[in-house]
Amino acid sequence: MLWIDYLVIITAILLVGTVLLQHSQDDIKDAFSGEKSELFKNRKTRGFELFLVRTSAVLSVLLIVFVVLSNNLH
Repeated sequence: MLWIDYLVIITAILLVGTVLLQHSQDDIKDAFSGEKSELFKNRKTRGFELFLVRTSAVLSVLLIVFVVLSNNLH
């Protein structure tokens, strides 16, 4: 294994962790009742939620770059 393969594994684990920490805005009862309340759906993300959204975006781009580089180096 090359060093880039380790970067792919670490980046994938970090990406899964950040996605699991994010709060879902959808509610399961909305799926079954047919109702969709839009009152609090359009609020801006702030603080730690904003950090998680930006971190997951950066990690997803890094994961794609590392996978392409790993594929080209093998």
